[in-house]
Amino acid sequence: MSRGSEPDAGTTGGTKQTYVEDLKDHAGETVTLRGWVYNLRSSGKIAFLILRDGTGRTQCVLSKKEIGDEAFESARALTQESSVSVTGAVNLDDRAPGGAEIHVESFEVHQLAYDYPITPKEHGSSFLLDHRHLWIRSSRQHATLRVRAEVIRALQEFFDERGYLRVDSPILTSNACEGTSTLFETDYFGEPAYLTQSGQLYAEASAMAFGKVYCYGPTFRAEKSKTRRHLTEFWMVEPEVAYMRLEELLGLAEEFVTHIVRSVLERRRAELETLERDISKLEVIEPPFPRIRYDEAVKIAQAGGSEMPYGEDFGAPEETLISEGFEKPVLVTHFPRSVKAFYMAADPENPELALCVDMLAPEGYGEIVGGSEREADHDVLRERMRQHDIDPATMPWYLDLRKYGTVPHSGFGLGVERVVTWLCGIHHLRETIPFPRLLNRIRP
Repeated sequence: MSRGSEPDAGTTGGTKQTYVEDLKDHAGETVTLRGWVYNLRSSGKIAFLILRDGTGRTQCVLSKKEIGDEAFESARALTQESSVSVTGAVNLDDRAPGGAEIHVESFEVHQLAYDYPITPKEHGSSFLLDHRHLWIRSSRQHATLRVRAEVIRALQEFFDERGYLRVDSPILTSNACEGTSTLFETDYFGEPAYLTQSGQLYAEASAMAFGKVYCYGPTFRAEKSKTRRHLTEFWMVEPEVAYMRLEELLGLAEEFVTHIVRSVLERRRAELETLERDISKLEVIEPPFPRIRYDEAVKIAQAGGSEMPYGEDFGAPEETLISEGFEKPVLVTHFPRSVKAFYMAADPENPELALCVDMLAPEGYGEIVGGSEREADHDVLRERMRQHDIDPATMPWYLDLRKYGTVPHSGFGLGVERVVTWLCGIHHLRETIPFPRLLNRIRP
């Protein structure tokens, strides 16, 4: 967590540059902080500057007596987001932000910022998204993106420690994975190519080579959706395991999500508090998770007022109704094959059902994991492709996996932004990625 100290090339006197998050380790020492003005207030001959440096915020106390009249007046002229360096002694004080403050001996102004557009007044979401490059400096956005970074660290840790090999899938592909209606098409030297909807198909090939793998990267869906649960570009982690059946996959998903939640609680509790998240709702997350079949889930949704008939996939309202009765994520299995992807294996006890799972987060945050046991039979898979209007001739390499050493195998995808939305307790996915891509937004 700590960045430590670095030699300060910009000051004299033997001081070291350090970071706000490390100030408590330097009590009584003279250090240099480099950052930006978050706030400034003055009273008589004392000024209090709140400095942020990306790791946190701290109070810097400037005394006219200590730094002189000219420097003090320069300090009082500082504006929000002006870039500065301050040098001074570290004093521990529980009343100060972060538990420490700087008694400033000298400071340097690198640039005065004027007319910073984001002010304490209320701004509309469109305005804030237009200024997303600046909005991410605010405390809530800062906290959210730090939680996101922890989720990414934890997901890689989970699989790396269990012997999974990271083998990333290509972003440019020649075919669809989830359906041709949501593809972004581009020209690839005279041939059509598409931004990937999922790394899964290539992860299956990697699993046949290495046994257990995962890929992590951006995925793209050209869905004309304006809901709070959709982005056109989002990030997924997708494990794939040879010889794994559905029941084992459910256990893997439980352990994985629990590991992420525990890691965020351990390492980003301060950020969750900044976001005013009810942490008690996350502290109960541990295996086993409740498990229900699709038909039972449909009854729960209908009892809650949904008019969705049996045989359709769940929308956001149904997912919310189903998850409301559970304090942990709920695993919904055995959907009708007709509403699921072509590659999902059939239930041998009822071929009309798929050996699949959707994990729905509690508190109405929707699906965070989707996975299945994969169809391992060459001829069955080929027929399923035709049923989904996919020409088998366009994916000979994928069919090869069922010709040369085919085995039962399973995997799932977890959407990072949906998990971050749930963990942070925020309303819209657009705040969980640094620069969101939405139906009508590709800038900044």
